[in-house]
Amino acid sequence: MWLLMFVVWSLACAGGTYWYLFGKPSLFSLELLWLNDPLEPDQEKRNRLLHKALGGFCCVSLVCYVGLWIRSLTLIMKLLLFLVSGSLACAGGTYWYLFLKPSPFSLESLRPTEPLEVDQKKRNKVLKKGFSRERIPENLDAIIIGSGLGGLTTAACMAKKGKRVLVLEQHDNAGGCCHTFTEKGFEFDVGLHYAGQLHENSLMRIAFDQITEGQLEFVTLPQHFDTVHIGQGEEHREYSYYSGKTEMEANMKKQFPDDTKAVEEFFRVMKVSARKTFYLGLLKLIPRWLALFFLKSGIADRCSSVFRLATTGITTWADQLTNNKDLQLMFNYLFIGDRPRDCSLFMNALLIHHYKRGAYYPRGGASEIPYHISNTIRKYGGEVLVRAPVTRILLDKDGAACGVAVRKGQEVVEVKAPIVISNCGLFNTFKYLLPPQIHIKHDIQMRAQMMKPGKACVLLFCGFDATAEELDITPTTLWLFKENDIDKSMDKFFAMSKDEAPDNVPMVFITFPSAKDPASKIRHPGKSCMTVLTMVNYEWFEEWKDGTVRRRGDDYTEYKNRFADHLFNWACEHFPKIKDKVVYQEIATPLSNEHYLRAFRGAPYSGEHTLERFDPVLMAKNRCDTPVKNLYITGQDVFSCGIAGALHGGLICASTVLGHLLYVDLFMMKIKLKGGSILHTLQNLFF
Repeated sequence: MWLLMFVVWSLACAGGTYWYLFGKPSLFSLELLWLNDPLEPDQEKRNRLLHKALGGFCCVSLVCYVGLWIRSLTLIMKLLLFLVSGSLACAGGTYWYLFLKPSPFSLESLRPTEPLEVDQKKRNKVLKKGFSRERIPENLDAIIIGSGLGGLTTAACMAKKGKRVLVLEQHDNAGGCCHTFTEKGFEFDVGLHYAGQLHENSLMRIAFDQITEGQLEFVTLPQHFDTVHIGQGEEHREYSYYSGKTEMEANMKKQFPDDTKAVEEFFRVMKVSARKTFYLGLLKLIPRWLALFFLKSGIADRCSSVFRLATTGITTWADQLTNNKDLQLMFNYLFIGDRPRDCSLFMNALLIHHYKRGAYYPRGGASEIPYHISNTIRKYGGEVLVRAPVTRILLDKDGAACGVAVRKGQEVVEVKAPIVISNCGLFNTFKYLLPPQIHIKHDIQMRAQMMKPGKACVLLFCGFDATAEELDITPTTLWLFKENDIDKSMDKFFAMSKDEAPDNVPMVFITFPSAKDPASKIRHPGKSCMTVLTMVNYEWFEEWKDGTVRRRGDDYTEYKNRFADHLFNWACEHFPKIKDKVVYQEIATPLSNEHYLRAFRGAPYSGEHTLERFDPVLMAKNRCDTPVKNLYITGQDVFSCGIAGALHGGLICASTVLGHLLYVDLFMMKIKLKGGSILHTLQNLFF
């Protein structure tokens, strides 16, 4: 009890000390001094002075602690010295941990953006560098399995912190869901279709700038970024989503004039979800026992309503808000494989808010992301190697991860490192990469059962010998729904037999990557491409899972082409000019996702994004570290899916492995770039 009281008191004093020293309004602006450095241009000298001040701070704490042993002091004096000593130590330690630890990020690391590299041979040297013994860096600090965005983000952060890392990719192209492939002169993205929250000085933009050192450019897509089409034939309705701080809400009210109160409430929830996401992320960064204490004691719920929103179903909430089924669909149209009734209100609101400040696409295509992050990793002594399938994680005599085994032809190469980080998904890691005697352990099974595999998908890729103008296509993404009750339509579809499914797809989204990227006209003149996606049951394709890629038999080809025909014909209803211009067509199934992306059961978003996953207690337990010592998880399974989810998963994992809260560095950099105040930023985060 006394220990708990001391910890609580120390934390309170640490926070109070920080507020008193740095949060109280002042006539003088420390931020201006920090931004302009007019008094001390020598940053190293400033750091030495700060360290001396911190040392003095700790000395006072030590003197107070020593004073406890002076017998002549009264009990009250000793208790007072004890509290002062603990408070000073905690305040000083907190300040050192948050602000004085060397950061891997700096504005000085940003370089002028270089011209887009269009020479494919030069790009292949970066993205398709094959695995060999000779290319393994010496004295590795960590091995990352998988070169998706989560793994590359973790690797880049660690490399910039001085760690020597090796990223191993089983495919022949680095990037995971950010990689692209080219067939017959057409380039297709496989996972990145657009992204949000990349406006100037946003946290995501700053993070991307740091891990690419300013080399990644994003194109701002038109304000009308999404069109939602409901119904078929004469009874169809069409709605739009516009980006903009005020325009998004105003446009929704214009389209639903009888439900303005419902729209206002949804946007209020969006704002809370976006501003307080930090709380849910913090559950994975603070000590587990402390996170569970805050949650189970009820303190967390008193701090913010975001914890309640995370466990509120979007369908239940929307039913209470409005009877307009079209509007309800607009609240949850960004499907991620799960029925809306099983999804979190928080997650759906966050997904739509993601595009409030604009939708963006990488100039040069999705492969620009792994291209530039790989260059950063190599610059700091790391390496990214492809055609390096990891067959198992090596464990030492104590059961701790100590390396990986890589298949190289008929040979197995063992690569040793004190840290192993898996970016190939929670399910693949535990089921396929750990020895059976470890996999069956209770704590491993408990961790694996925290999530369930998500739904699989099919993607139709089409190439056209025509320009965007000739085809009358735009960068706006089109979402098609046959009816406005997504729960009902998904129930019917996923309950269908394998034979019924291809002709009864209830919803798709259609995107034109070539129209989103202005550089496509230079790299692939006179050509356009289209991607169509929908969710499916893995079981419909399971009978062909043991076949060889591109040699699974005529039955498989015929079956998947039934999906392709249905999706293409549906797209032609909305873009009739594409029908006569198609010269290339290929459909990727869940088995394709398993082969090229190592997606467990073909699920592009890995685990389900249900209410259970976003239960705060489960989120506090499902973190980067695992029951296997020195083995960590990064990517989509850490927080959530998508480009933003994978990026944050990488940042959270790097923070955990390094013992350094990278988000503090990013927030400080954001304040510095925006010229704001620390107090204002903290108010936005916590209040």
